[in-house]
Amino acid sequence: MKRFHFAGLALAGSLLLSSGASLAGVTLDGTRVVLAAPSKEASILVRNRAPADVMIQSWMDASDGKADVPFAITPALNRLGAEKQQTLRVLYYGQGLPADRESVFWLNVQEIPQKAKGDNTLQIAVRQRIKFFYRPAGLPGKVEEAPAQLRWKLVQRDGRTQLEVSNPSAYFVSLASINVRSGGRDYAAAAEMVPPSATRHFAVKDLPAGAAAAGVKVHFESINDYGAVEPHDGTTAG
Repeated sequence: MKRFHFAGLALAGSLLLSSGASLAGVTLDGTRVVLAAPSKEASILVRNRAPADVMIQSWMDASDGKADVPFAITPALNRLGAEKQQTLRVLYYGQGLPADRESVFWLNVQEIPQKAKGDNTLQIAVRQRIKFFYRPAGLPGKVEEAPAQLRWKLVQRDGRTQLEVSNPSAYFVSLASINVRSGGRDYAAAAEMVPPSATRHFAVKDLPAGAAAAGVKVHFESINDYGAVEPHDGTTAG
């Protein structure tokens, strides 16, 4: 019988997102990183909880998939000892990003499997991916006030009632959940990140077409800089 050695577990073509824990021995000390200007660098702690040394490779991606980003990571490639930790530093070149709003990127940390002993082995690298925010100095308002500034509206699109949300702030708002209360019932809506000065439309499961548009209660949860979930309430406009 063939023996299979798994250095990690991953689905083909997909990424394993970090939430402070991993199926492999490597963990990240956080679910997001914020680089707030005028600082030129930010850091995150990488831990190896496994009983063996591992190789770690780290890099940045733009949220739109472009490879060129104005950051450098140190160390980009290193050996992390068994049950040891390493501070990963992200350095900003100091140019190329908007000064009037936040920008978001992906920080990737991948464990490179050690060469397994024996034949007929399968090794899969585990990649952890978290959001990395660059926050320029002097932005109006406060980041913690951004969720309360979201503007909600029920609209008809393609024969369906959808929830429209506009973010007038200069900050990204990461939404963890959205619930719409209409006609005495709660309806769950899709939730995702809303960029600064942008509008997004979310599907609302089972909400009837033509549901009342104005004055509908919206309960939602946002994720703050520390990865904690915070509750909020809003009301749809007409």
